Amino acid sequence: MNIFDKYPYIVVEGPIGSGKSTLAKLLSNKFGANMFSEKADRNPFLPKFYEDMKHYALSTQLFFLFQRAEQINELNQQDFFRNGIIADFFLQKDPIFANLNLDNEELKLYTQIYNYLHPKTPTPDLVIYLQTPVDLLRKRVENRKIPYEQKISTEYLEKIAESYSNYFHNNHQSRVLIINNENIDLLEDKSALNILIERINQINSTREFFNPILM
Repeated sequence: MNIFDKYPYIVVEGPIGSGKSTLAKLLSNKFGANMFSEKADRNPFLPKFYEDMKHYALSTQLFFLFQRAEQINELNQQDFFRNGIIADFFLQKDPIFANLNLDNEELKLYTQIYNYLHPKTPTPDLVIYLQTPVDLLRKRVENRKIPYEQKISTEYLEKIAESYSNYFHNNHQSRVLIINNENIDLLEDKSALNILIERINQINSTREFFNPILM
């Protein structure tokens, strides 16, 4: 069964290193769905942010906000839903990072801009949240060998993971499948994708949990 028949707009989310882009690409390729990618490498402030978080937090956050809003606006204007859409980001993630990184005055400004843009965004039919242990996030970030990402501290990864978990367990309102990502290796285990697809097809409530144990 094509999961996009039931969920035309799917978002895969999780902290850096969780594998959200990998899963999104695999699902896009398998079902022929349109892929919308976060394109974090296009943010010119991001390398500077990891060098000096306090100084570059607001500029980094605002660039991401406008970039994602523009992508979602593009999504709204074109006939992408015919084959389904999958994205490895959604606009609702931005307040998670804003609350984590911005001081009070910066957060007030950011919130004003976000509230203006937010009503224009479509609600995903399904969000897949990859809940991943921090030690695995650390390992995957190191293995990606992106120079500026090597400056990310374990403490910061812990804060991101905690903020994501709190949001999806307590605040997220639309349909979400929370997956324990510790034992999944989508690149090495060919059965993993089919197991996830089977679980997605079994969803019947707003918030569900999946703890796969792959052999």
